[in-house]
Amino acid sequence: MNDTKRVVITGATGLIGKQLCAQLAAKDYHVVVFSRNPDKARQSVPGAANYVAWTPAEHGPWASAIDGAYGVVHLAGAPIAEGIFGKRWTDEYKAEIRDSRVVGTRGIVNAIAATQQKPAVFVCGSAIGYYGFRDHTKLDENAAPGNDFLAQVVVDWEQEAARAREFGVRTVHLRTGLLLDPNGGVLPQIMLPFRFFTGGPVLPGTQWYSWIHLDDEIDLILMALEDERVSGPINATAPEPQTNRDFSATLGRVMGSPSWLPVPQFGLRLLLGEMADLVTEGQRVMPQKALDLGYQFKYRSLEPALRNLLK
Repeated sequence: MNDTKRVVITGATGLIGKQLCAQLAAKDYHVVVFSRNPDKARQSVPGAANYVAWTPAEHGPWASAIDGAYGVVHLAGAPIAEGIFGKRWTDEYKAEIRDSRVVGTRGIVNAIAATQQKPAVFVCGSAIGYYGFRDHTKLDENAAPGNDFLAQVVVDWEQEAARAREFGVRTVHLRTGLLLDPNGGVLPQIMLPFRFFTGGPVLPGTQWYSWIHLDDEIDLILMALEDERVSGPINATAPEPQTNRDFSATLGRVMGSPSWLPVPQFGLRLLLGEMADLVTEGQRVMPQKALDLGYQFKYRSLEPALRNLLK
């Protein structure tokens, strides 16, 4: 096997991971899938060079699978929101959200440390939750972190990933925004009331949604792998974030459904608890580093992105 083209992927069976594995295979990379259930992963993500049993723990027998690989892309983590009626953020589930990212990343970096031949690059999934919930301030990669639960999770998560730099590994923190895809993530849940002509903004409606089309997400990961200029945090969001009110109006227009019925905050908080902050608060995040590096977004604006996804 040509190790210069071997890439290890965690989270390969997820929304991003499946598409990334397909794109890497198309570019003649040899994909090694780390999965809790390798047999299931073999069915879900066929064609990989190898399937390795992995769990988000501090230590495990994974160094041999990483040794000599070109890169590692770490995307695994417990879902932040499993649909609009997903798990509430109980103390137990918040611990799972944190540990699946922080401890899981620590284990990957520990495995990298134990290799004889270190990978050239480590791309670790991250999130714009790093910035906390802000008002209308434009946030680029230099903005300070927030202080809420998710922000602290991301800070700790990135600190674990950053240890890979101690071993000479170029390390990238891919801070992903609201990922749009009709087959998974939050978009199907956002679309649901519009299917019944009861869609509308989530009050106050002025909160910013920093979104990204799946195609651009994948291309940014590929750029992070292949472009040696990419290092540290990079925002994976489209250059034109939208307020919730405008996002809802655009979605309604694309779906041919009115956007007239506002959703009150208190109702969501009763239903979802602390998780309601994901839709009632927001961040106006700009992909400044990607733009400065010359990345050309396939979908800069929301309406063309939604029309492509919902065609």
